[in-house]
Amino acid sequence: MRASTTDADERPLVELAVVAPTPSTSSPSPSPARGLAPPGFSRAVRCNARFSGSASIADGAGPSYPGNAISTTKYTAASFLPKSLFEQFRRVANCFFLVVACVSFSPLAPYRAVSVLLPLVVVVSAAMAKEAVEDWRRKQQDIQVNNRNVEVFDGAQSFHETEWKKLRVGDIVKVKKDEFFPADLLLLSSCHDNGICYVETMNLDGETNLKRKQSLDATVGLSEEHSLHSFKAFIQCEDPNEKLYSFLGTLYYSEQQYPLSPQQILLRGSKLRNTNFIYGAVIFTGHETKVMQNATEPPSKRSSVERRMDKIVYLLFAILLFIASFGSIYFGIKTKAELNAGSYAWYLRPDQSSIFFDPNRASFAAFCHFLTSLMLYVCLVPISLYISIEMVKVLQSTFINQDRHMYCEESDKPARARTSNLNEDLGQVHTVLSDKTGTLTCNSMEFIKCSIAGVAYGDSLTELEISYGGIEEASGYNVHKDSTESKKSVKGFNFTDGRLMNGEWAKECSRDAIEMFFRVLAVCHTTIPVTKKKSIEISYEAESPDEGALVTAAREFGFEFFHRTQTAISVHEYDPVLGRKVDRTYKVLNILEFSSARKRMSVILKTEEGRLFLFCKGADSVILERLSKDNEKPCLTNTKRHIEEYSEAGLRTLALAYRELAEEEYATWNKEYSSAKNSIHTNHDAAVEKASEDIEKDLVLLGATAVEDRLQKGVPDCIHKLAQAGIKIWILTGDKLETAVNIGYSCNLLRKEMETFFVTLDNSGSNTPEGCSQEGSRMAPYEQIDRKLQDARRQSSLKGTSTPFALIIDGSALTYALTGSLKDSFLDLAVDCASVLCCRMSPKQKALITRLVKTKTNKTTLAIGDGANDVGMLQEADIGVGISGAEGMQVGCLCTRHFL
Repeated sequence: MRASTTDADERPLVELAVVAPTPSTSSPSPSPARGLAPPGFSRAVRCNARFSGSASIADGAGPSYPGNAISTTKYTAASFLPKSLFEQFRRVANCFFLVVACVSFSPLAPYRAVSVLLPLVVVVSAAMAKEAVEDWRRKQQDIQVNNRNVEVFDGAQSFHETEWKKLRVGDIVKVKKDEFFPADLLLLSSCHDNGICYVETMNLDGETNLKRKQSLDATVGLSEEHSLHSFKAFIQCEDPNEKLYSFLGTLYYSEQQYPLSPQQILLRGSKLRNTNFIYGAVIFTGHETKVMQNATEPPSKRSSVERRMDKIVYLLFAILLFIASFGSIYFGIKTKAELNAGSYAWYLRPDQSSIFFDPNRASFAAFCHFLTSLMLYVCLVPISLYISIEMVKVLQSTFINQDRHMYCEESDKPARARTSNLNEDLGQVHTVLSDKTGTLTCNSMEFIKCSIAGVAYGDSLTELEISYGGIEEASGYNVHKDSTESKKSVKGFNFTDGRLMNGEWAKECSRDAIEMFFRVLAVCHTTIPVTKKKSIEISYEAESPDEGALVTAAREFGFEFFHRTQTAISVHEYDPVLGRKVDRTYKVLNILEFSSARKRMSVILKTEEGRLFLFCKGADSVILERLSKDNEKPCLTNTKRHIEEYSEAGLRTLALAYRELAEEEYATWNKEYSSAKNSIHTNHDAAVEKASEDIEKDLVLLGATAVEDRLQKGVPDCIHKLAQAGIKIWILTGDKLETAVNIGYSCNLLRKEMETFFVTLDNSGSNTPEGCSQEGSRMAPYEQIDRKLQDARRQSSLKGTSTPFALIIDGSALTYALTGSLKDSFLDLAVDCASVLCCRMSPKQKALITRLVKTKTNKTTLAIGDGANDVGMLQEADIGVGISGAEGMQVGCLCTRHFL
């Protein structure tokens, strides 16, 4: 069975697929031998067996796999001395003084050995002590994480708390709301009857969007009170790997086998949200978990000043060698000449000379003189310079930690220099590589504009419009000055237009369309309402900030969603006839979920009057092609124009549509859809998609929404100043291309005067913006990328250096652009561009790009990120800056050694 990831915000590494074995009608043993595993399935896990005493090591219980403790320190007690000494003696000056110190113990030394050895010991010891202190801080973080508590099933009928580090493969754990998953788990069941739960994966992909996970139907009924104590199952799955969004495995339970997919896997570092608790079986522990598999071995970074110091020391050493060699050669020649002439200086007592200064052995005496000269002139190489610089670095890192301008009030955290090795490089940055979500943006969406029945509403200016001098110049529709002057501040809602607020929409000509538009916003979602204790105010926890903003907007317009069950959704709706809100409950018949492939979401509901409706929202590219031919052309034309204007203003848009269904039509379709959904053949996904296509057609267009992802304070101005300073800026993000481009314009990374090059695969599944060539869609991917890179290089050479260029490329195209002969062509083009925007990037691709840019430019690179998905990028850059105000860096910091 092939299935792509089911959430649009999950980021495939390239085009990840899930291949799981097809369930068999036979009845295999619940604990098959390893030899019976499907090809490639070498890991065997016996669930709930550790406390029963019946499992063997071979069956995957306990000691055959590593424990759950993790270590992210650079050193251990055994390796500290050799590794730290190796780091210190990578410095050429230390090596030189070590050699001199060894020679100083011989009779050749013009002074005592302690005068050279003591400074060397002090310098090396001080540097090693600094390394030890910094590594001890990392150790403390490891201890804190490893000692977190989790509830483990004891094999009887209860759970007991234990530390994360004591977990073993096969254990059954209970994770409660807002807790992190201690290991990679198989979701068995949850507090919900259908076995769903919501997961926040900020530590994995940097997104605060909630991902929906679904347990197998076979385990959905497991609970502490009922059958959990008797639950015995066997799992055969793939070996540990770094692929976050794929999983291959089979569950053997109750004499049946069930294919496993990423939809049932809960990854370490994720957080449980909107769900009271879940039960899960531990599959991967410790360094075998996927988040730790993505943690690459940190490079040992050295600042440019330190590397330059080495060059200076080489120069001084060359001068020293020259002086010592010149003096020794002259000494040897002079000694030999005087000895031959018989006029050797009598006061040197040649008759009592040692073997080191025997005038009869002038060549050997010259060599000994050379060694003595090296020791005598050793002060030419300043060993104190290193210790002085180390002291300055420590003081600088202290100042950074205490800098009030770098203090984050929201998280109540100061800046934290995790290492002081790279301070001086901060002022020498040539290329900045930054994550987008949570770093440039707040990842907090605000509903700001909408288009309903061909009429544009919303007077608020976007950040992009403000930067270009107002909406009148940025768009083609008029601003209504009768909007509400003052309004209460509502998170996720920044809309002002007196025509729609406070029930005024009932006076509009298209009142029915507006009412249906608001109803779609209120019911077409998977959001969960949350009422805080001692408060009547309802907040929403959504799978994505976009969805939360839309539901909040519906509430502000008078359609307040307040309750959800598995089969119904309730809304306080404003009735324009009665002039007040009334409670309406809709029966939820089907939810056709949003995915990156579908780019839309639909719900089929039954009203209290018995009418059936399909409500749909999604990307305009997929909604508009599913409209009925009876849609009014003026409405369709105006809506398209408004969507284009919203996109130019840097907003994220969705189109809304609906369709009323007949009972007979729905009954026939539901049978087909249920059959496709419950099928177990290899074309399962294709069958489900086809069934969805059959009902999502002949839609009536209602309009479009526009939400804005607010930028962090000062981002556009900062990027503008960096560009003026000649610093190249690369944005590496996992978002889709359209969103990334919009944000690029909002934050001044992309500007209208720029020549923009799009390098995408025409069949990659992402919409190519207008103006991007669609030629070559039938060509092989490698040939497509080669052709587009050549075209871009040709255009850039024709327009010269006076025109700034921007390159936009997605992860799928990047996979081919970084192979073979295309790599040099891509890097040559990218390095010449003023701005580069890479979207749909995986963590490994971020790290690879950073490494290549650093190698290609041979100049200082700075990486900025806020989540564990950015750790590889931070490690590869010369300097890594982690934004720890976001909770995602709690795990991300554990995987990083050398960054500020």
